[in-house]
Amino acid sequence: MMNVLTLEHFAARINETFIAASDGNAAFVLKEVQPLPSATLEGLMRKPFSLLFHHSSPILFNQKIFQMQHEAFGEVGIFLVPVARDSHGFLYQAVFN
Repeated sequence: MMNVLTLEHFAARINETFIAASDGNAAFVLKEVQPLPSATLEGLMRKPFSLLFHHSSPILFNQKIFQMQHEAFGEVGIFLVPVARDSHGFLYQAVFN
């Protein structure tokens, strides 16, 4: 497992599924990977970015760290916040600074 996840790690994973095993094997599909504006601060380990996941369930998960499993990453904790609802479920965002 890599120490610092970057935008590049996720960019090739659009439309792939991440499984939250400790939450009933909830399937979150990565829908968007976006760079975020960043200040030019010394010592940044990565450029900021955001991820947008879709979960197709009428059940809303509260914001928290989800232990996500994916074949490319193994298990990684990702803090997800619900940000929108559509006719097929909910959208969740993760921000990496």
